[in-house]
Amino acid sequence: MKLEKRWVIAFVIITIVALTGLVWPHQSAENNSDFNAVNTINFADVAWLLTASCLVLLMTPGLSFFYGGMVGKKNVISTMLKSFICLGVVSLLWVVVGFSLSFGSPIGPTLNGIHYGVIGNPADFAFFNYVEMQPHKAMASTIPFILFALFQMKFAVITPAIITGALAERIRFISFLLFICLFTVCIYAPLCHMIWHPNGLLGSYFGVKDFAGGTVVHMSAGFAALAGVLVLGKRKNSEHIPTNIPFVLLGTGMLWFGWFGFNAGSTLAANATAAMAFATTTICSASAMLTWVFFDRMNGRKVSALGACIGAVVGLVVITPSAGYITIPQSMFFGFIGAIVSNKMVYWKKLKQIDDTLDVFACHGVGGIMGMILTAIFAQGTNASLLHGGWTIFSHHMIALLLVSVFTFGGAYVLFLVTNKIIPIRVSEESEVLGLDLSQHGEQF
Repeated sequence: MKLEKRWVIAFVIITIVALTGLVWPHQSAENNSDFNAVNTINFADVAWLLTASCLVLLMTPGLSFFYGGMVGKKNVISTMLKSFICLGVVSLLWVVVGFSLSFGSPIGPTLNGIHYGVIGNPADFAFFNYVEMQPHKAMASTIPFILFALFQMKFAVITPAIITGALAERIRFISFLLFICLFTVCIYAPLCHMIWHPNGLLGSYFGVKDFAGGTVVHMSAGFAALAGVLVLGKRKNSEHIPTNIPFVLLGTGMLWFGWFGFNAGSTLAANATAAMAFATTTICSASAMLTWVFFDRMNGRKVSALGACIGAVVGLVVITPSAGYITIPQSMFFGFIGAIVSNKMVYWKKLKQIDDTLDVFACHGVGGIMGMILTAIFAQGTNASLLHGGWTIFSHHMIALLLVSVFTFGGAYVLFLVTNKIIPIRVSEESEVLGLDLSQHGEQF
């Protein structure tokens, strides 16, 4: 078999990263004024965040089953692997520079005498400098900073994995690896910094509420998926029957289970807010699942396991930005309205024409948008939403929604074009007909 240069380059990169890690002059946090002493750690918070981190990690394999069961038989392994491989690629990238870009000291404008960040300083936590047992005063004051970094890493991992569903059955594997690296550095990290860093431009200056990633994770993945579909083009055969519905059911269960860590873990503490986020998460998903099933039947479609699973996941997406900010009865409405809007988008002919394979934009992108809008209306707390602060707060959220949409879609579109210039992103017609499992990986389901 002929050895391609692109794979040689990939191996050289991982070699350089590994050797750099061996000789990297690690900086200790012991005498850094930004950190608390180890004895300030709250052990209940540590136990919960360790558990939550495991739950969020489980979501990526869960997503691979969720997507893998939906595609045609010739592309099951390929589709699942593209989600699963993010655990490797993004994890290493996060240690090298991703965490620093996301949570390093802010680089951005000074407004009203305060320095707000658009992106973090890449040198602050490179190769996890200072990321040790000591809690960070501003970002995670009761848990080891290393635990905070690992918890956030799982969010960074699953975001590009979500994109894979839109591009399934036609994207080249190594091109996808390059894209997720570019996406994590150029889109996810700046957005994460702007929303979740204590001095982030959108979170701190605009007052945008995103409890666990409706904007950072789902909107960014949804709009990137839309951009990728437009660059990649339609499949040769866009009609297929899902291969394994039990896989979809299993994946949905894993996602629902892991989402408790995703949302309730975002409190960064074992407290009452975590319990409320836990409750709103499952109730919203239950409401969305039933709404999807009944709405399908109202429109003349059969009650399907696939529909129930998609509805449940849409509910999880919609509740994510507001899980800790609303009441349980409100979460029922969030799931209801989110499911109806996403369902309409899934069956919208215009969206079908561009061939988003597994309806990623209709479910994650639109679900994230709905979650952000509903959060901007209902979130409780002083100056938190339209009903608790007025039109100014709501308008800030809508401006941020527009900015995030343009940034994530436009940025991803450019990154797909750049990726395509470096390595063509679409497999050959022959490979597509044969199926990516065999043509890309030499394996069969």
